[in-house]
Amino acid sequence: MTQQKKKIFIADDDAAILDALTLFLEDVGYEVESTKDGATIGTFPHGYPDLLLLDIRLSGWNGQDVCRHLKSQEETKKLPIILISANRETEHIACEAGADDFLAKPFDLDDLLAKIEQHII
Repeated sequence: MTQQKKKIFIADDDAAILDALTLFLEDVGYEVESTKDGATIGTFPHGYPDLLLLDIRLSGWNGQDVCRHLKSQEETKKLPIILISANRETEHIACEAGADDFLAKPFDLDDLLAKIEQHII
C-alpha cells in the first residue's frame, strides 16, 4: 500500500516564489497547489490541503484576513497555516491572525521544511 502524498497549498503574489517553493516541495515529496490571488483561497477545489503556506501580502484578500477567516470556520479551523512575509511584524501579524507559525522572508528552505514537518500530520 502506498502512502498518499501530503498536500500543501501555497498562496503568494510573487510568481517566482510560487515556482521555487512548488518545485522544492514537490521534489521533497509533497503534492502542491498554488495561487497568486488571495480571493480564491478558501474554495480549495481539490479538497482541503494538509497545510497552507500563506503570504501576508496578496491581491484580492490579504493573508492575515484569510488566516483569520479560515481559523474561524469549523471545517478549516484545524488546518495548519504558516504565514510568510518580508514584513518586520510577521510574528505579531501571525499571532494576531491565529496562524500556527510564521516565517520571515527571506527564509532558508531547510527552515521552511522543518516548520512544515512540525505542523503536518
